[in-house]
Amino acid sequence: MASDVQAESGHEGFDIPDSLPVPRRRLYWREALARTFGAVNITVPDEVYAGTIRTAPIGRLRAVTLAGDCQDALRTRRLAAQDGQDDYVVVKMLDAGVARLEQDGREAVLGPGDVFVYDLARPIRLTFPQPFRTKSLVLPKAVLGLSESDVSHITARRLASEGSLGALLSPFVAGIVDGAGGLSPRAGELMARNIVDLLGTLTDEILGRVAEESPGGNRALLLRIQAFIDRHLADPDLTPQAIAETHHISLRYLHKLFEIEDVTVSRWIQRRRLEECRRDLALHGNATIAAVAHRWGFASAAHFSRVFRAAYGMTPREWRGVQDAARRTPSSGTARRGLNPMPASHARRDLHLPRKDDATASALHSVLSGR
Repeated sequence: MASDVQAESGHEGFDIPDSLPVPRRRLYWREALARTFGAVNITVPDEVYAGTIRTAPIGRLRAVTLAGDCQDALRTRRLAAQDGQDDYVVVKMLDAGVARLEQDGREAVLGPGDVFVYDLARPIRLTFPQPFRTKSLVLPKAVLGLSESDVSHITARRLASEGSLGALLSPFVAGIVDGAGGLSPRAGELMARNIVDLLGTLTDEILGRVAEESPGGNRALLLRIQAFIDRHLADPDLTPQAIAETHHISLRYLHKLFEIEDVTVSRWIQRRRLEECRRDLALHGNATIAAVAHRWGFASAAHFSRVFRAAYGMTPREWRGVQDAARRTPSSGTARRGLNPMPASHARRDLHLPRKDDATASALHSVLSGR
């Protein structure tokens, strides 16, 4: 079965032929899960109808998108000690379905949007009673900078519900996993650092040891402000002064926070607006350049064109033309092979099984425990 597994440039996935007999599919799915998240004793349906695994490296982290039918995975202390994965933790967002997580004497019942953590060094049970989809980051504990005791305090918790700080986790995890294949090394490292900093700060908050003006506290506030900026990019009145007043901090302190990113607040706002405009120009060919600029907070189309050219070396119209040409004309090599053109950094392998109709999700508690 190992011969079915392919790896390239750190990307790994599992492809199952449609002709593979049902019993073999079940065994393959069990091994694929074990290879991705460490050795487990796993119970899955007699007939596995659907499953997808996609992985992509982000520096020292690994992004995983997983979708499948119901399953019950148990990682014992013996298994944790034998597969070399005990130095890793998994940060997982439940994107669809429901789940029950048990670790370190706690039990969490989870629904869509919840983010949770488990430690591969200690026994864990994770149950999905219906078809599900998750987005995960597998990272070394050394990257977190947390002690074993600290990690044990954040496992089996619904972190996305731990106040406003925890609520930032869900979009961050989803964003970094979804974009993993297309991130530049620098962007990937920055995104990963944000996740690590946010988790560290959230751990301090859970343990009651957050201090004002601490590096972790500064990073958490910066993340909140960056999320606020993203929500208000379309507002032409979004200024550093308005941001500082909304967050009850001085303008000087706001600028100090952005020194972490080595950019001014105004430049950060402009950069984010340009990124959104560039995406919309490629996706919405019927929208005028002025309309795209106005949508993302640029009061003047002429000003937008100037800053766009300064940032990307071409005008918005030229950028749109390049994207249109790329969509119309696949490279000759990929055309001969009948593949869609895709940079190597985007390459992903999928495990695809024939799908059956998914059952409508039951209420979370009734599905899991009848509560």
